[in-house]
Amino acid sequence: MGFAAKSYCSLLCMSVLLTTICYSQDGYVSSRATYYGSPDCLGTPSGACGYGEFGRRVNDANVAGVSRLYRNGSGCGACYQVRCKIPKLCCDDGVKVVATDYGEGDKTDFILSTRAYARLAVPNAALELFSYGVVDIEYQRIPCQYPGYNLKVKVHENSKFSVYLAVVVLYQAGIYDITAVDVWQADCQQWRCMRRAFGTVWDLSDPPSGPLTFRAQVSGSGGTKWVQMTNVVPSEWKAGVVYDTAIQLS
Repeated sequence: MGFAAKSYCSLLCMSVLLTTICYSQDGYVSSRATYYGSPDCLGTPSGACGYGEFGRRVNDANVAGVSRLYRNGSGCGACYQVRCKIPKLCCDDGVKVVATDYGEGDKTDFILSTRAYARLAVPNAALELFSYGVVDIEYQRIPCQYPGYNLKVKVHENSKFSVYLAVVVLYQAGIYDITAVDVWQADCQQWRCMRRAFGTVWDLSDPPSGPLTFRAQVSGSGGTKWVQMTNVVPSEWKAGVVYDTAIQLS
């Protein structure tokens, strides 16, 4: 029994080592993916990230719910290249997806929109791929790209003017996680920390008056930095409105 346990441990260590070597060579991670049904093949407006309609249509509706990659909401907005691994059925490039929701499947990291799942297949093979339900995949994180779009701040629909403010940051390009959001309190000359309410929704009670300046802490492979968005939300802001920051991450 002791010898068997030692042999098993050795094999396990070798397996982990080989997996690490494979990962370091091509940057892809092995996993599984499935899809969720949608009558219009788009994403869902009620996703856990809080994106609303943006989460349905961003990236031509090639979006996904993620499980462990969700990371308590900081994984929202991340982009991934996903490709399945069935010979002669899966295309070489796969599909680029944006994480807009949280979801768990049968040992899956991704639950793809119907449109994204179909794009995993070679031409005219999508229906056959759907019949599998769950497929082996490999994925890697890639920079998000939104040509023609600046970083935007949306005032969440649950906000109530002058007493409660919640915001969502949209179109975050590059490979960054938003890990904190502050708002400037001009009368006190200090930054006020906003709370991560859920997903990528940040909120606070009794928000400052006047035009609102925010800063977002973003974390990536190059380290952590603050991005300031000056006077981006007007003093008479309205719930549900999206405001342009005139800046962009890269």
